[in-house]
Amino acid sequence: MTDLGGFHDHVARVDLSESEVNYESVDDEDAKKYIGARGLGVKYVFDNGIDVDPLGPDNLIAFMNGPLTGTQVTMSGRIAICTKSPIEGQVTDSHHGGWSGARLKWAGFDGLLFEGAADEPVYAYVEDGEVELRDASHLWGKGIHETQAIVEDELEGEYGKDLSIMTIGPGGENEVRYGCIINEDDRASGRGGTGAVMGSKNLKAVVIKSSTEMQQPADQETFREGHKQAMQLIQESEVTAPNEGGLSMYGTNVLMNATEEMDGLPAKNGKYSSTRSMRESEGVDTDAEQVSGETVRENILVDEPTCHSCPVACKKEVEVQAEHKGDELNVRMESFEYESAWALGPNSGHSNLDDSVLLIDKCNDLGIDTIDAGNTIAMAMEMTEEGKFDDLDEGVEWGDSEAMIDLLDRIAHREDEFADHLAGGLAHLEEAFDAEENSLAVKGQSMAAYDPRCMKGMAIGYATSNRGACHLRGYTPAAEILGIPEQVDPHEPEGKGELCVTFQDMHAISDSFDICKFNAFAEGIEEYVLQYNGMTGRDVTEEELMEAGERIYNLERYYNNLAGFDGDDDDLPGRFVEGHEDAIPAQGGAAGELAELDQLKDEYYEVRGWVDGVVPDEKLDDLGIDVGPGTGVSTGDSPAPADD
Repeated sequence: MTDLGGFHDHVARVDLSESEVNYESVDDEDAKKYIGARGLGVKYVFDNGIDVDPLGPDNLIAFMNGPLTGTQVTMSGRIAICTKSPIEGQVTDSHHGGWSGARLKWAGFDGLLFEGAADEPVYAYVEDGEVELRDASHLWGKGIHETQAIVEDELEGEYGKDLSIMTIGPGGENEVRYGCIINEDDRASGRGGTGAVMGSKNLKAVVIKSSTEMQQPADQETFREGHKQAMQLIQESEVTAPNEGGLSMYGTNVLMNATEEMDGLPAKNGKYSSTRSMRESEGVDTDAEQVSGETVRENILVDEPTCHSCPVACKKEVEVQAEHKGDELNVRMESFEYESAWALGPNSGHSNLDDSVLLIDKCNDLGIDTIDAGNTIAMAMEMTEEGKFDDLDEGVEWGDSEAMIDLLDRIAHREDEFADHLAGGLAHLEEAFDAEENSLAVKGQSMAAYDPRCMKGMAIGYATSNRGACHLRGYTPAAEILGIPEQVDPHEPEGKGELCVTFQDMHAISDSFDICKFNAFAEGIEEYVLQYNGMTGRDVTEEELMEAGERIYNLERYYNNLAGFDGDDDDLPGRFVEGHEDAIPAQGGAAGELAELDQLKDEYYEVRGWVDGVVPDEKLDDLGIDVGPGTGVSTGDSPAPADD
């Protein structure tokens, strides 16, 4: 058990196969080593076993909050969902904001652990420190938004007041490999296929009912000092300042024009490094500015809601009146995000604003990840162009946003052979159609809206992300685009391995607190330490907290090593890599740039102390990771020779 502040010392372990709920304490040593949320959740997944089938009953899915979740700490409304990913079997954690994490904490829990699989659809109802499994047969097959409305009516609660829901749609039910989990605010735990894992367990939703009951800091004075510093920094930042900073004014989509201008926005499945280069080469009218944060604010913005304890309010609620197949549609939604707008827009060859809203809303209602959905469709467009679907007499043309809207429905329901293939995601398409050269995936997961040819920190970040290609494992664009904590040359590879490691470890900390990464645009390790110590009553140093972040990242890598991943899997799509036969150099202001992957990996592994992507046993010992059999690799071992 643990008596640390910020913890209830209360976790529910739910056996869906037996319809049993048991309650347990949090191991004190684990709470101190792995902080909470992401770190503690990954530890539960590790302890559950490496060799489980991600979509089998033996897999565990953990809904975790951290010691700072649901408190006065700014941006502390996050929740981490940890499991073994069905994409390629790596460990994954996927987070979302809104109020779900805070409400789970207020309901008396540090986490919910689901194992087994129910015979019939169920949902978990959480209130006052207890979990009850309830029939969800009437909800199965329904979209996210209809499910939310039915549950709100049945429970006589109110979203935003005393009720939160985390649910899957048809995408998760049908085990689309990028099925995701959506809450009542259109906030998504999008990456890693967490929704597919819920679907495999016949778990339709987790519903939480609670009033606002914030935990108080164990050390009020230390917490007050850290909180005051953090608030001041947030208010002074050009990025986060409420009602002034770029993130507050335009949301995450403030980055669309910024990456376009630096020729760092992949377009047409990454063939181009900006829509400008695409227009100049092909004469099309695709223009990233048409789906940018500035355009959204000027034309379709209707509200700016926020998450628990967040003054920034980066969420941008939009509304459009659009036409699809002759039908007039009115769509209002909360989640016109940068990554979603890019994946379902410029990377798929179009920049139609209204259709982008319809596409994002459709993904949310179906419960499929916007980033993977957009990348999968873009890959299918390129494969169609090359004739790789000719035997199916199917395909999808570049920029056909109307067809994309219908295709999303087909994918989520696996309606036909073509859609069924796309539901398998990029890794499946690579294997089924010998299409590795068309894929923008690392470890099976698709990359995000930052071109690794001209942001070398992002290149090594994608390659070494434990959960597969991801911008949020180590957000080096903070330094490469925004100059936080200081401006670095995005085209320069030297030093990017060390930069990436620092960001990865810092984000492992914030994900385990669980607070929003956007606070890192203003706060640093000093504010983290003060608020963590103040809430928990501990007295850790900056060095000790950074080591905890390093420990979490290495535990994840250790899991993946035991699951069969090594340095060969720390790769990038060939079109981005210097010396690769499929390389396509960047254009425009980044003309000629490619990722120097070997150089980047060498520096990164040296900083990490890894051997060819594997955590040596000495490193595990140094970090106090004392579980499992070890990797059998020693610090003195030579890296595996490179392939000819």
